[in-house]
Amino acid sequence: MTTSFDVRNPATEEVVRTVPLTSAEETDAAIARAHAAFPAWRDVTPGDRARLLRRFADAVEADIENLARLEVENSGHTIGNARWEAGNVRDVLNYYSAAPERLIGKQIPVPGGINVTFQEPLGVVGVIVPWNFPMPIAGWGFAPALAAGNTVVLKPAELTPLTAVRLAELAREAGIPEDVFQVLPGKGSVVGQRFVDHPAVRKVVFTGSTEVGKQIMAGCAARVKRVTLELGGKNANIVFADSDLEKAAATAPYGVFDNAGQDCCARSLILVQASAYERFMELLEPAVHGVVVGDPADEKTEMGPLISAAHREKVASYVPDDAPVAFRGSAPAGPGYWFPPTVLTPPDLRHPAAAEEVFGPVVAVVPFAEEADAIRMANATEYGLSGSIWTRDAGRAFRVARGVEAGNLSVNSHSSVRYWTPFGGFKQSGLGRELGPDAAAAFTETKNVFLSTEE
Repeated sequence: MTTSFDVRNPATEEVVRTVPLTSAEETDAAIARAHAAFPAWRDVTPGDRARLLRRFADAVEADIENLARLEVENSGHTIGNARWEAGNVRDVLNYYSAAPERLIGKQIPVPGGINVTFQEPLGVVGVIVPWNFPMPIAGWGFAPALAAGNTVVLKPAELTPLTAVRLAELAREAGIPEDVFQVLPGKGSVVGQRFVDHPAVRKVVFTGSTEVGKQIMAGCAARVKRVTLELGGKNANIVFADSDLEKAAATAPYGVFDNAGQDCCARSLILVQASAYERFMELLEPAVHGVVVGDPADEKTEMGPLISAAHREKVASYVPDDAPVAFRGSAPAGPGYWFPPTVLTPPDLRHPAAAEEVFGPVVAVVPFAEEADAIRMANATEYGLSGSIWTRDAGRAFRVARGVEAGNLSVNSHSSVRYWTPFGGFKQSGLGRELGPDAAAAFTETKNVFLSTEE
């Protein structure tokens, strides 16, 4: 049995570090420690738990450059993105440090007595993190879970464990007990499966593919275990003829090619109103050619490599020799899992690149006629995570936003994630919501207590 994993730099293909893989037995032992640590952590006063989370945030702040450099080396993220991602962990910790003192219940008027509710923590929470955004997605799970009084066991993706391991060290430096927050590098089929199967784990938070999410949901259903799922996405960028076409075209590459397209929120289907299609394509071409692809450690780089050779092969399968390529950007030659930004112009949505989640720097541009057609085409997918709408008409913006079946939509913007607001998907893009003011409550049970006042 393999007991370790060679972590590679996607930009160079060189081994960065060899990381021990957690076994099923070691996972069970970690869960047992988390279960034993739960009562004491639950009983930490709300103010003290808040202070510990703020100290954790301060420790992340002091280590941002180190965390960012680790992510560049491990995940191939650009240094600018990696700094933002580490800063997001800090910000999310600070945001949820306010939650322990605000997990309030209700006093409900009833006859014959007084009725109150309490928000009680669940116990041990298992968080399973993907390789595309290792730091932020980890924080979205562990920060509200810890704030609500739960203990956390976290499994980073096998390919990208380094920043999660460092975050666990920073948590301990901040004073959070070691058994309260544990990071367990390992295989999903081993560590993740134990999160699903182990009776002491009371909730599983998973971000990843819809296929694996279905398996986790089925396993949790068999044990009546709570689950939050953030899964795939095939997101439309809808450009109307009345929009600011120059801005829409200039920003479109960054709506899909950021993180080399390895983003569930990537706008990998651009729907352009037919009357503006030709002009939009004229504007899009120089914008795509202008995307700076190269060494992710270089401050000027805007797009780095894909995560692995296997993933590069998958992305390349969407661009066979006879693919309807309109134009391509550039990518370095030599070592590294590089793939150039690529724009396709398929005739309709039946083309795989227009219908499926590519998860790489490939975008399909398809024309539409009227507003109703844009909504129908945007919804012609099993997914419903995110998307963009470009128009100067506020009424149209809201009509289309209400019509598109997706959890996170932006008008004249490609922003999907703000930690102040809920994030999650419709249809097969997931179940539940992360972030926003209600996230900590999702890691609690509501307990109802009635006190009789009758003599």
